[in-house]
Formats: sequence, C-alpha cells, structure tokens
Amino acid sequence: MIKAPRGARWLCWQSKPHERPNGATTIRNVGVESDGRALLEAAAHQDGRHRPSDTAQQPVPLREPLGDQVPDLLLERSRDGAGGLRLTGEGSMLAELIKAVLERALEAELSSHLGYGKHEVAGHGSGNSRNGRIGKTVQTGVGPVRLAVPRDRAGTFEPVLVPKRAGRISGGLDAMIISLYAHGMSVRDIQHHLRQIYEVELSHEAISNITDAVLEEVRAWQARPLEAVYPVVFLDAIVVKVRDNHVVQSKPAYLAVGIDTEGAEHVPGIWPAKTPTETATAGQSARFWSAVMTDLKNRGVRDVLIARTDGLNGAVHVAFPHTTVQTCVVHLIRNAPRPVARRDRAAVAAELRKIYTAPDAEAAFDALANFTASDWGRRYPQAGRVFEAAWDRFTPFFAFTPGVRRLLYTTNGIESPNYQLRKVTKARGHFPGDDAVVKLLWLAIINIEDKRARERAACKDETGKTKSSPGSARLIEGQRTIGWREALIELDIAYPGRIR
Repeated sequence: MIKAPRGARWLCWQSKPHERPNGATTIRNVGVESDGRALLEAAAHQDGRHRPSDTAQQPVPLREPLGDQVPDLLLERSRDGAGGLRLTGEGSMLAELIKAVLERALEAELSSHLGYGKHEVAGHGSGNSRNGRIGKTVQTGVGPVRLAVPRDRAGTFEPVLVPKRAGRISGGLDAMIISLYAHGMSVRDIQHHLRQIYEVELSHEAISNITDAVLEEVRAWQARPLEAVYPVVFLDAIVVKVRDNHVVQSKPAYLAVGIDTEGAEHVPGIWPAKTPTETATAGQSARFWSAVMTDLKNRGVRDVLIARTDGLNGAVHVAFPHTTVQTCVVHLIRNAPRPVARRDRAAVAAELRKIYTAPDAEAAFDALANFTASDWGRRYPQAGRVFEAAWDRFTPFFAFTPGVRRLLYTTNGIESPNYQLRKVTKARGHFPGDDAVVKLLWLAIINIEDKRARERAACKDETGKTKSSPGSARLIEGQRTIGWREALIELDIAYPGRIR
C-alpha cells in the first residue's frame, strides 16, 4: 500500500444502511478500513438504483488505487518556470504517465516472451534471460517520450507495443495528423504545429507517409459498387493547382453527388482531370465528363433520370442516353444581368424574373419574347440571349410542381459541399499529384460528415429529438433530401417504369 504523505489523513468509510421509522434509508459512516464499495452501494440503494450486479460491473476510478501520492508527485514535476502546469510536451504530466505505462507494458511483453517473470527461479538455465535496457525516444500524441526498452540476451525479443526502429507510437498521433491534414493544413503547417504545441519533431516524409496510409481506403471507396438508379445526379467541378508534367497548373477535380431512391445523397467519387501530354493543359471538357459518366455506369449505375449540370449534354448522353439534362437556373440568373449597367440591374432583374417563375414552358417563352421586345431587351439584348442559348436545358424543370422545381432549381446540392472543400484547398499552394488531391478531398468529405453527425448527436442528447432542418442536415454522404417523398412520386409519374 502506498504510504500517505506526512500530515495527510487516510479515511476509509464503511456504509451501513440505517432504517428510519418512516422507512427511509440513510447512510451511517464508520471510520474503519474499507475499499469504499459499500458507500457506493448504499448511495445507489438510497436513490432506488441498487443492483449488486451493476455495482460489480462498475469500473473502479483510477484515482482510488493511485491515492494522493502519485498525482501529487506528477503535479510537482509538471510545473513550469512560471508555476503553470504542463500537460503536454517533453517531461510533462501526460508524458510521464505514458512513459510509466509503456515501460510497464514492455516489461510484461518480455516476461511473456521469456516465459517467466523478473527474478523468478524458473529463469535459471533457460537459455535466455534479461539483458538490461536500451534508451529510445518515441513521438506520441502528447510529445516525445524517452523509454527504457528491455532486451534479452538472445536478441529474439520483438516488442509489439513499441516495435523496433519505430520512431512514434501510432494511434493518437497518427489520427491527429490526419485530422489536421483533413482540415486543410499543409505538411509544413502540421510540422510547425506539432513542434510548437507538443515538441514533437517529425520529418516531411514521415507526415506524408502517415497521410498516405489512407490511400488504400480511398481507392476502395472510389471503386465501390453504386446504386442501380439515381433519380437526380448533381455534377460540378472545383479547380485546384496541381504539379503535372513538371508544371504547376490549374486542373478541375470533378465531383458528383447522387440522390438515391430513398432520398439519401451520396458522393460516387472524385475524378481529377487527366492532362493530355501533348497539350499540357487541363480544363472542364465534355470528353472527360464522358469518362466520368462511363465510370459510373461501369460501377453499377443503370439509369439516371435527371442530371443537374451546366451544359455537357453530349457527355451525359454517352453513357445515359435517356437522361434529362437540367442546367442550373441560378447560374442563368447570375449571368444574364452581367452586361447590364448597375443602375438598371434591379429593373432588368424584375423583368427576367417573369421568365423563370412562369407556370409552364409556354408562359416562360412568352415572357422571354416580351422581354426581348421591350425597351430593356432592346437596350441589353445579351441578357435575353443567355436564356435563349440554354433554352432546351432550362425548360425541363417547368414540367414539375414547385416542390420538385426547388430540388432542380440550382446545383446547391453540390455547390454547398464544394464550398466546404474549397476551404481546405485554398490554403495549399499546389498539390504534388492527383493522388494528393483525391486524398485531401476524401478526408475533407469524411471530416464534414463527421462534424455534421456529431452536431446531430449533440442535439439529440439535449432534446431527445434529431435535428432535421436544412441548416443542420448533412451536406453530403447520406443527407436526407427535404420533401423527397413527394418528389419521388412525381418523378415516378414523369418517368414511368424507371424507378424501382
């Protein structure tokens, strides 16, 4: 038993329930040696929760077997020059605890390897025995820790917890590095953060190797089978700077978000553009979009009812000839007033509003004709031509009720996650290759999903109900589409036999 520091008093209480005349139970404390379990049992019995089996399963708090001496010693040794407490870094409280636990575990591993414990008679004449210790510094999630690793004379001991030639303890540190990387920090920023906060020194290559460990999972995610039918698919791209053909250039990374028949949104994949060697340029081309759509079909997608994108009709119809292509109406609204003088934009926008809020396609055509013949249309003919050029891709959403129109009105279903992804890519000067682009975007997608899931879980813990408002919904990968049940019924009527 650990001795108490001088001047300290050890008080162990034994509890005995005492029945009052009215039947209530109280606790009577007796100053005798006990492990404190009786007090816990009596307290549980007092509030009506006394179950011997539950009490036996409760873990003993670490504070009880440690007593006061160990925490006091750690507290004293972890003070800095200013009298503050250092929880992380070399020589800190947590580092000392990790050192003690790891060295104790390594001793247990060696005893298991040798077949006998330290100083046991069974070790005499066994042919192998302990051979001292060797110093080794490992990087952990709380800073560097100097360990005394035990050895055996035969040199056959291979530690599992701290492997030979391993410079860090995986787990907490690796997860921290991957999380920082997913939030948009560059490798050099992660190096500086670990050095400044945890006094951990890791090379550029070591951090890159830690983040590269997710590439196998990313490749499996990119090749996973998909749903047979997606009623709606949003297609878009974000532009990133990538070193390709020894030149840093802007390349689009294509992204798709599909809504399945249950109304859940999924990200089928991320496709960085492949730069042709002879041109050394990359752009959003129909040729590459055709390859993306073909990849979706090869992974099990049999049909797409509506593709939400800006143009690229032919690219979609290569793999899915019966798909309806709907352009983004919001983009048309933004592009139409660009040639209009600032003082006239409000008036022109009011006239253009009559086009995209018309009850049907014929009324929209009449509104466009009226605008073209009006004074505003003659003064700014380019504003009307924006709708004329995209008329075939603009009018499909008029066939549906306002509920479905809101779903098809804009590409916000994919632009919202794109905004989140741009936040983690804008801090990068450039990426060394396509794998680095896919790796970061995939980690960012997982990070966004994790953040939204935690928010919903916290809300459910507080209120007992899960939030379902658009502001709290998941941006991607499983988000429930608002009003999907009514939309699915209408889509099934418009596309008979294609939704199963």
